[in-house]
Amino acid sequence: MTDKFLNDQQDPKAVEKVYTRLVDLLTTGEEIIYIATQKKPLVNILPDCVALTNKRVLFFTPANLGLSIKFIDFVWKDIVDVFVKEEIIGAIFTVKTTNQAEMGVDYLPKVQARKLYQYAQGRKEEERELRRQRELEEKRAESGSFNFEHAATANQPAAPEPVAVAPSIVAPPLQEEPKRDELTEKLKKLRTLFDQGLISQDEYNAKKLELLSDL
Repeated sequence: MTDKFLNDQQDPKAVEKVYTRLVDLLTTGEEIIYIATQKKPLVNILPDCVALTNKRVLFFTPANLGLSIKFIDFVWKDIVDVFVKEEIIGAIFTVKTTNQAEMGVDYLPKVQARKLYQYAQGRKEEERELRRQRELEEKRAESGSFNFEHAATANQPAAPEPVAVAPSIVAPPLQEEPKRDELTEKLKKLRTLFDQGLISQDEYNAKKLELLSDL
């Protein structure tokens, strides 16, 4: 299963260890795209690794003399930029997040660092397009809710004028309190669940279409 991640001079033992750990971390619909392994000069016993999936970037560091492995991950929507700096020996791959945090690995073989950069840029483009579509959908939903409320108000029949009956006076009928826009509230809650990673993109799209179809 790890052979496809050994085409660019990756350390086979490091890839196997990271792959075994990574498989246990994958969420529903998550797939491994690429694994890069550090190649330190002279001694490269416990190399760090970087793994890309369609949902995250993960940095792995051996611990306890190689008996265990630690990791830190960043979801793509929180990554604002990726960098590759090529040096005399190897290259450095770094990601920068929305809260200005940075994480990187040095001494990566240049071919692996370039592949990481290539895949990361492609995934960032996809994330930007998804973000743009979500913003458009939210604007359409807000616009649709406004028009729906306006039309509902315009089509309401005029309230009858109060009729005076001697000797008592008939009070004007009470105006019905405008209903709260339940659709907008549901869309906002649905969006919050998606942003927090509690539902997938497909679940978010299906539920949103279901809500909008009730108009």
